[in-house]
Amino acid sequence: MKVMVLEDDAEIGAWVRDGLSRAGHTVDWVTDGKDALVAATTREFDVLVLDRMVPSLDGLSVLKSIRAAKVQTPVLFLTALSEIDDRVEGLQAGADDYLSKPFALTELEARVSVLGRRASPSQSAEVTKLTIGDVTLDLLRQTCTRQGRAIDLNGKEFRLLEALMRAKGRIQTRNMLLEKVWDMNFDPTTSVVETHMSRLRAKLEKPFGDTVIRTIRGAGYVIEGH
Repeated sequence: MKVMVLEDDAEIGAWVRDGLSRAGHTVDWVTDGKDALVAATTREFDVLVLDRMVPSLDGLSVLKSIRAAKVQTPVLFLTALSEIDDRVEGLQAGADDYLSKPFALTELEARVSVLGRRASPSQSAEVTKLTIGDVTLDLLRQTCTRQGRAIDLNGKEFRLLEALMRAKGRIQTRNMLLEKVWDMNFDPTTSVVETHMSRLRAKLEKPFGDTVIRTIRGAGYVIEGH
């Protein structure tokens, strides 16, 4: 699973990162609340582990902000604040679990695995169609329709639209799309994302005279809607 850890203590952060990595998880470790908020709302994770007392933006504020942004990734609070009222406040704000410091790494690993399994089965087993507004992707048939009209997309255009629709409301950067659609790491010389995005929008938007995919200058692309 892909896990983000927000922890400003260098020793604890490295310990948690290394332990979760040894357990087979991919771990992104951040030390600042604002960085955690940006990562959680623009990238995809299976579980978020948030320390409450961190610089810039505390863990509770991060949690409230990501829930307000409709990010439903499971959250485990990891904190020295162990009073009942503190735990209740975190859970009411949208946390899924709470682990007080000091803690055993084995317990953290177990709780992270449980949260990840709780979220994953329904997402992978049930989703065969993605619909936002009047756009529908049939993932089994690999077809796209808008307002009931078939949109002829090639394989990369389909995967590009799928990546944007799966991340509805969250900005997808050029590098994120390179990784998801082309299995490429960062390459500053390629314009493959921009080229395919232009072709996709020509098919998806131009015939209907409106905008489905928003370009966020200097950030990336996003699809919003219901």
